[in-house]
Amino acid sequence: MQQLTLTQEWDKTFPKSDKVNHRKVTFHNRFWITLAADLYEPKDVQWKLPAIAVSGPFGAVKEQCSGLYAQIMAERWFLTIAFDPSYTWESGGEPRYVASPDINTEDFQAAVDFLSIQDNVDPEKIGIIWICGRGWLALNVASIDTRIKATVCMTMYNMSRVNHNGYFDATSEDDLYELKKNLNAQRIEDYKAWEAKLWWWVVDPLPDDAPFFVKDYYDYYKTPRGYHPRSLNSNGWWNMTSSLSFINTPQHTFTKEIRNAVLIIHWEKAHSCYFSKDAYADMTKDWKYNDNKELMIIPDAVHTDLYNNLNVIPFDKIENFMREYLK
Repeated sequence: MQQLTLTQEWDKTFPKSDKVNHRKVTFHNRFWITLAADLYEPKDVQWKLPAIAVSGPFGAVKEQCSGLYAQIMAERWFLTIAFDPSYTWESGGEPRYVASPDINTEDFQAAVDFLSIQDNVDPEKIGIIWICGRGWLALNVASIDTRIKATVCMTMYNMSRVNHNGYFDATSEDDLYELKKNLNAQRIEDYKAWEAKLWWWVVDPLPDDAPFFVKDYYDYYKTPRGYHPRSLNSNGWWNMTSSLSFINTPQHTFTKEIRNAVLIIHWEKAHSCYFSKDAYADMTKDWKYNDNKELMIIPDAVHTDLYNNLNVIPFDKIENFMREYLK
């Protein structure tokens, strides 16, 4: 497995807690890609803990909001890890900056593998928390991994749907066909160049006429509120042709098979709220395992409020949900 060089100093976008221990760890997935993670655990605990794996928004790093969630849940007596997905940031994998529905689903299952063999973790009490663009993968993982007893999706973004249909499902059939043509033409250019073309994620500089949701992302990733030098959304670009696999991979096909508990939380004023509402409806329609499924819509907040706004993130609700289903 690849040996990673990990940053040891505290370089998070949030202050370090004096209530938990923190250390860097690594684990591998079934593709033998080595993943980098921050592990948080309550201090002075002598018993086996319930555990939670956390992954953040699509294009974010573990030093941003996923680490914040992991640290706060560790303060509440869970052992947690926040990790960087394959091909990105401190994790391994080549080429860099690739996103893959299959491999990124596997990343979370590998996180469960890692947690399951820790001496101070009860392997029957493992949950996951996904945020934003990684939240859409949560239901995919929960539908295949029976070891996960509780799943929380925060301000979920369905990346397969938005790549296929565009924002607000506005992409026409002809527009989608042209997108496919352009991306496949780019594959040829990448092949000849032995180098993948990258394209921007969060626009910078911010146009005056940018839609509100673009301004919302900018306010988090491009300002001191959430900026991090390793975050693609703060600085860089994704591999352009990664979109092809998302276009052709409907992620929520098997959510009706989820028997374990799921909590979906979204903001009413978030531009992305329709993703969570539709995912919940698809998951629960005509399904007999609905007693442990819940959709929580919070009024008067926008998409990135669920990233790091501690005044509105319902951590008590998340903790109570985890305690109920990881008991």
